[in-house]
Amino acid sequence: MIKFEHVTKEFKTKDSSLEALKDVNFEINEGEIFGIIGFSGAGKSTLVRCINLLEIPTEGSVFFEGTDITTLSEKKLRRIRQGIGMIFQQFNLLSQRTVISNICYPLEIAGVKKKKAREKALELLELVDLSDKANAFPAQLSGGQKQRVAIARALATNPKVLLCDEATSALDPITTRSILELLKKINEELKVTIVVITHEMKVVEQICDRVAVMSEGVVEEIGAVKDVFLNPKSVTAKRLMIPESQEIEDVSGKKTIRIAFDGQSSFEPVISNLTIECNTLINILGAKTENIGGKAYGQMLIELPDDEEATKKIKKYLDGKGIHYEEDGAHE
Repeated sequence: MIKFEHVTKEFKTKDSSLEALKDVNFEINEGEIFGIIGFSGAGKSTLVRCINLLEIPTEGSVFFEGTDITTLSEKKLRRIRQGIGMIFQQFNLLSQRTVISNICYPLEIAGVKKKKAREKALELLELVDLSDKANAFPAQLSGGQKQRVAIARALATNPKVLLCDEATSALDPITTRSILELLKKINEELKVTIVVITHEMKVVEQICDRVAVMSEGVVEEIGAVKDVFLNPKSVTAKRLMIPESQEIEDVSGKKTIRIAFDGQSSFEPVISNLTIECNTLINILGAKTENIGGKAYGQMLIELPDDEEATKKIKKYLDGKGIHYEEDGAHE
């Protein structure tokens, strides 16, 4: 549905230039929730803004439903943009308008009659569970409610694609989860393709089908979330999995194993059982795990014992439990 073909974006000033995107090539399929993840400055927001040409690539092509939109006239591009909704971290609601008036705004611009626009806005308010806030002003809403209004407004023109640029970064964890559940509901019920820009792996884990990992304008790896999660190939992906790994690098001469939990029961004492069955003490160097619906998701880094036989027992135990792991070698 969306295709990047040799996309490069360079920002120039009087004295210098910055290449924000470097020869980006990949496709986003219709109907999927696609994540683009990376640390600050990776080029994520620049890339997503190339989808609707808010940023025009310096080189390369961006295809939307088979059409190279970089070649279109302004009039034809406006028509394409009506099919691409966008939400942001800071909500961007009009403070002097009520909730329902904010949602009607893009319909007014599109020339939709007031009665029809209001009917559409009320439908969307019900979809985002804010029917009782139609006449409230943005200042009277919580952060999560503001983002729900922004989502409803983005859906007003019946877009085929919804772009979410760090849409949950300003929200607390509970509100973040509820917004992500809403996005998943929109994807399933309205069949809207969703592109999620984030620096948080937990956001990708919760709702995305596939993910692209970016660093310094380059897409370092791309694949199904589970594949990237279980077997990250790039340094950036590994750092996103276990942010604590930077501290772990200070431990010299230690062999480690990175364990990935991708849906085991949260109530199963994996490490305790490993210690008992292998008759060896386990040193946990770092961990980042979450309980989602009674299932464990996350990463753990453990130090391997010097005894080779004990190490073999640990690997055999993990293999027997079907737990994915990767030996990281010695930290120098």
